[in-house]
Amino acid sequence: MPTPLHSHELLLQHIQSRSARVGVIGLGYVGLPLAITTSRAGFPVTGFDIDPTKIVSIEAGRSYIEAVPDDILGEERKAGRFSATSDFSQLGDCDVIAICVPTPLTHHRDPDMSYVRKTCEEIARTLRPGQLIVLESTTYPGTTDGLVRQTLEAGGLKSGQDFFLGFSPEREDPGNRDFQTSTIPKVVAGDGEHATSLVKSFYGAVVKTVVPVSSTATAEAVKLTENVFRAVNIALVNELKIIYDAMGIDIWEVVDAASTKPFGYMPFYPGPGLGGHCIPIDPFYLTWISRKYELPTRFIELAGEINSAMPRHIVEKLAEALDIRLGKALSRSKVLVIGLAYKKNVPDIRESPSLKLMKLIEERSGTACYYDPHVAEIPSTREYSMLKGRTSVAWSEEVIKGFDAVLIATDHDNVDYAALAKWSPLIIDTRNVFSRRQIGGDNIVKA
Repeated sequence: MPTPLHSHELLLQHIQSRSARVGVIGLGYVGLPLAITTSRAGFPVTGFDIDPTKIVSIEAGRSYIEAVPDDILGEERKAGRFSATSDFSQLGDCDVIAICVPTPLTHHRDPDMSYVRKTCEEIARTLRPGQLIVLESTTYPGTTDGLVRQTLEAGGLKSGQDFFLGFSPEREDPGNRDFQTSTIPKVVAGDGEHATSLVKSFYGAVVKTVVPVSSTATAEAVKLTENVFRAVNIALVNELKIIYDAMGIDIWEVVDAASTKPFGYMPFYPGPGLGGHCIPIDPFYLTWISRKYELPTRFIELAGEINSAMPRHIVEKLAEALDIRLGKALSRSKVLVIGLAYKKNVPDIRESPSLKLMKLIEERSGTACYYDPHVAEIPSTREYSMLKGRTSVAWSEEVIKGFDAVLIATDHDNVDYAALAKWSPLIIDTRNVFSRRQIGGDNIVKA
């Protein structure tokens, strides 16, 4: 008689034949693109989310993520390869489960692991032998082998023996049209030899390039290193901007000229502060875990201080320009913030410095409104509840002329900057958008 296949060998066969059912938990900016990319690779996929509005939208064939067009979402649903549900009892039907839930910070800048913990508890309720569980959420080194493994093993099944555990950090970049989920190299690691082979096989069937590393902790450190690198360098150029501005030197001209060096230099650009779900948050996961080793993270903490201070610096520049150029105090001024999203050409407002800018302006008794062609209304947020429900102003000469100043926070491409330069008496440009478009004017102040 042939020898019965071990659970990892059987799962490997299912992955290789594309018959393994894949569950993706968290259908946001990471989870939905992963789910659709996986279904287009030939796997049957079930998406899970606690937000019923997302499930309704998906079932209606309407995508709420720019990286997933409606027609592609509809094709995968009609073909029967992708469905979505809030019924987490169906996790037991999945052979591979990817966890793509948020990992925010608390108000004390400590990791908030509640979403990961609750998700693992849900998986544990239906966990069975032969399943592969992969965490994609950005976190501190040791999470997969610690919190995730301990939660899943609480029911008696063992990682590497009964079920298999891995980590593969998400690398989504909303708005980037040069790279999609399938073309971004995927760092992967497993808890043991069998888990590693399964994780490599699964992602190798979904994306073009797989980059295996030696342990899940190493894979977790890879993602943190990528974002620490960006946070520190952005802080450096933000600090240089303030210094060079005092010297009468244009930081953007400096960076552009330095970029002509073909080696040993990589350009980073200043801005009004950090935004998004990664760079303002992820470095502090490393800061938090480093305390357990009694090791300081001076670069990370200093970078955080500099980047966090940028919105206040911009508002000071705004107040100064209003006083000097218009003879008007910020407290008596109406300011239009251009761009609510944290980066150009996307509707994503997570950790957006624009929200902080509006709050700071109003704390000084000014009036703050916004225009963003991608964000019609400000949704509920943890820190900026006072802004909830505000809507983007209409784009017209009459409306724009009603503001004392315009503050460019996000340089969306589909904004008529030439018209803006004509209509507004004062423009504070934090993105160098007017120089890049060769639009001049005495009313434009770089900040």
